[in-house]
Amino acid sequence: MLRATILLAALTLSTPSFAARCGGDFNTFVAAMSQEAAAAGVSQSVLSQALGGVSEDMTVLNFDRRQRYTFNKSFEQYVSTRVGAGRINGGRAMLQRHAALLASIEAKYGVPRQILVAIWGLETDFGKGDMGKLPVIRTLATMAHDCRRTELFQGELLAALKIVQRGDLPLRDLIGAFAGEIGQTQFLPSSYIKYGVDFDGDGRVDLRHSVPDVLASTANLLHTNGFKMGAPYGEGTANFEAMREWNHAVIYRKTIGYFADQLTGR
Repeated sequence: MLRATILLAALTLSTPSFAARCGGDFNTFVAAMSQEAAAAGVSQSVLSQALGGVSEDMTVLNFDRRQRYTFNKSFEQYVSTRVGAGRINGGRAMLQRHAALLASIEAKYGVPRQILVAIWGLETDFGKGDMGKLPVIRTLATMAHDCRRTELFQGELLAALKIVQRGDLPLRDLIGAFAGEIGQTQFLPSSYIKYGVDFDGDGRVDLRHSVPDVLASTANLLHTNGFKMGAPYGEGTANFEAMREWNHAVIYRKTIGYFADQLTGR
């Protein structure tokens, strides 16, 4: 969740333009978004299931308005709270358990396994931690209706509807965190659509339950943004900049690199 809130704060106004007008009557806004989604190829069946009877979630709005998108800790203070002995040992166990899978992903995407496992561990404790408990459609409709970042969240809402339309996740499994982040490495819906990979070959991209899909999709995001195998990834390197698509915050990217180094005994 922290990753996405920082990312949202750093996004520019390069999001696409949408016609639904924020503010005002919520049901009118949802009806306009339904028309946008239908024009983008989302079926009436999905729209009825997803948006029929949807209501605003004031808990989401109140949480978002309390957020502060800056770190008030030094790197040393922050990393000490995120990368302890237990998490390092857990990450090393994941490297062993998924060695063949990670080797296959490395070969295809050129992203080292320790970086992927570090991200996985930081985001949801290797899928064992909190992936969020909120209905993503309701969360995103609420945030899109709020006028502060309506274009961003209208785009995310449309992407979430496309996830259901594609058959990647049923609506009951479209559960996430306070900005609509989904799955074991907390993808925003637009990133789910853009970078998601069906690595287990079952015909859908499942970032909640499929470890192959989770790790390969994370690798695909980094690879697509220029991450290179075998090159350093510390602050100031090209790989460190490539990780900016994952998280704009320098302190968080430094934590990924530190964790990755601990996993390989550096």
